[in-house]
Amino acid sequence: MELSVARFSCVLLSVLAGLASGLEITSTGQTSIEKASGQSVKLDCQFTLSPEDSGPLDIEWSLLSSDNQKEDKVVILYSGDRAYEDYYEPMKGRVHFNAADPKNGDASINLTGLKSSDSGTYQCKVKKAPGIRSRKMLLIVMVKPSKPRCYPEGPSQEGKDIVLRCISSEGTQPLQYTWEKTSDTKLLPATAVLDPVGGTINVKNASASASGTYRCTSSNRVGTEECILHLNVTPPPNTAGIIAGAIIAVLLILIIIAIILFCCCRARHRKKYEKEICNEIREDVPPPKSRVSTARSFTVGSQRSSLGSMSPSNLHEYALKPQYDKIPSSEEFDRPPSHAPLPPPNAAKMAGPNLSRMGAIPVMVPAQNRDGSIV
Repeated sequence: MELSVARFSCVLLSVLAGLASGLEITSTGQTSIEKASGQSVKLDCQFTLSPEDSGPLDIEWSLLSSDNQKEDKVVILYSGDRAYEDYYEPMKGRVHFNAADPKNGDASINLTGLKSSDSGTYQCKVKKAPGIRSRKMLLIVMVKPSKPRCYPEGPSQEGKDIVLRCISSEGTQPLQYTWEKTSDTKLLPATAVLDPVGGTINVKNASASASGTYRCTSSNRVGTEECILHLNVTPPPNTAGIIAGAIIAVLLILIIIAIILFCCCRARHRKKYEKEICNEIREDVPPPKSRVSTARSFTVGSQRSSLGSMSPSNLHEYALKPQYDKIPSSEEFDRPPSHAPLPPPNAAKMAGPNLSRMGAIPVMVPAQNRDGSIV
C-alpha cells in the first residue's frame, strides 16, 4: 500500500512539474510491440527541452514489476553525461542507447537477442529539473514454434482408424496446426477429421488411397515450422496363416525336444547295461594254469635248499628214482599226468656211490599231483 501511494505521488509531481516546464516526450509510435525470441527491437523515446529546463539531464529505463509489492528493475541509465549500459545483469551486453549522445533528444534504446524473459512493460523517464516526463511501452517476446514431430498412431492397415499427430515442443501459445497432402491428388481423405489445436488428423476406416506424403505446419504470430510424414497403408495380415505357422513351429519344437529326451534316455540305459555286463562274474570259466616259470624257480630253489640236508646214506635211494633225474620241460609240464613218459624198462640202474665218483650232483625234484600243481 505504501509503495502504491509513493508511486502515485511521483506521477502527480511529474505532471505538476511538466506543467511548469518545457520538457516534452515527442514519440507517438506504438506502445505495444510483439517480437520473436532472438530478434532485436527498438524502444522509441524522443524528447525536447526548453530554456526553462536548466538542471542536469537524467534518463532512466526500467522494467516495471507486475507485482506492486516488488520494486521496479532499472535496465539502463544516463546520468552526469555518462551512460551505464551494464546496469541490469540479465541484459548485460544486450541493451544500448540508440544515440551516441542521448542529451541531444534521443533517449531510445535497442534490445538484441530477445528472450521470453524480456517480456514486460518498459518505462522511459527523462528528468531535467524542473521537468520530468515518462513513456511506457509493452514488449511481448514470443517464441516461434519449434520444428514439429510428425508420426502415426496405431497400425497403418486398411480398415483401421489411423491418427496422424503433429507436435511442437516449444512455442508461444496459441499454436495452430494445419495438415495437407502433397502427393497424388493432394486432397485429404474424405473420412479425415482435423484438430487444429491438438495437431491431429484422424483418418477413419483408412483405405489404400490414404497412402502418400503429408505435411503439417505449426504456426503462431511470430513464425512457422513444418514437418513431413510418409504414410503407407498396408492390407491386413493373414491371421489364419500366422496361426497355422505358429502351431507348426510349436509342434516342431516339441518333436525336437522329444527326440533329444529319447536319445538321452537311450544313452543312459546303454551305459548302465554295459556297466552291469562288466561287473558280472562268469562261473563256467576254469581257473588259470600255474606258470612254468613258477614251477621251475621253485624246483631250482628246492634243489639248492636240499643239498645241504643230503647224506651218503640216503643219496643212494634218491638216485634210484629215475623219474626225478631231470627237470621237466615246458611241454612235459603242460602234458596231462595220464600221458607222462615212463622210464625205459631196460635202463641200467646206477648206484649212488658210482654217481658221486662220476661228479654227479644230487638233485631233489618236488612231486606233482594229477592236475599239475606242485606238492
